[in-house]
Amino acid sequence: MKAAIYTQKSDLDTFLYLSKFISELDKRGVTSVLFKQTATSMQFSKDFSTFTCKEDLKDQEVDLFFTFGGDGTLVTSLLYVQDTQIPVVGVNTGRLGFLASFTKEDVFKELDVIIAGDYKISRRSVIEVVSPLPEEIFPFALNDLSISRKETTSMITVDSFINDEFLNVFWGDGVIISTPTGSTAYSLSCGGPIIAPDNDNFVITPIAPHNLNVRPLIVKDNAEFRLRVESRVPQYSLSLDSRLVHIDTQTELRIRKAGFELLLVQPNELSFYETIRQKLLWGKDKRN
Repeated sequence: MKAAIYTQKSDLDTFLYLSKFISELDKRGVTSVLFKQTATSMQFSKDFSTFTCKEDLKDQEVDLFFTFGGDGTLVTSLLYVQDTQIPVVGVNTGRLGFLASFTKEDVFKELDVIIAGDYKISRRSVIEVVSPLPEEIFPFALNDLSISRKETTSMITVDSFINDEFLNVFWGDGVIISTPTGSTAYSLSCGGPIIAPDNDNFVITPIAPHNLNVRPLIVKDNAEFRLRVESRVPQYSLSLDSRLVHIDTQTELRIRKAGFELLLVQPNELSFYETIRQKLLWGKDKRN
């Protein structure tokens, strides 16, 4: 069995923690495959197999993909896992931890269970941009896609269509199209609804809309979106999760649900509703 190890950190505490974790995997006969940048920056004394892309994971027949960090680290794992169907185990060493379901301590207690495959899989939908983008941009997002103004304080307008039917012209700072996974991220900050991850929906959330009667809209995720932008400057900003690119305003975007999902490993006893109660401090009111 092989397990990929991925983190964006390179500090001493992370090195010591990963050294212990890799040792525990080794005791159980699991071979570790390290993210190449991690192996190089932390200068592990032992030579490890490494990966930098999806093809490396496939060629080395990796069975599990462990991420160590916050939710942002787990979201970035999509760049490498893509459509391989390798289950992702998120270990939370960050702050909020909506997606990274295992704590630094609990993952050691659950390691035998994880290796034995005694866990549940949460299948997370992915957004795909069908329109041509610069080659260096990965055209998929686990959380959300957002369009926003660039280098201007003026509003932009976003003409939106669903399945080629006109929806609305969004006036404001932009618009977000979010998966259920991303409904607790940027969309939530802009007033969007929380969507349980097992729902087959997207949510369209306006960013600082000029028309106060414009509200987020939930649609079935088999819809295809078309978005056109008008701005006082020749470009607008497009973000896919944490990746940002600037697009010419004459470029129309076509967006749909991707043909694959991210497989997220979760403890059997984990409840989404308990998670949002804890993370959003629901019920932490002296009246309860």
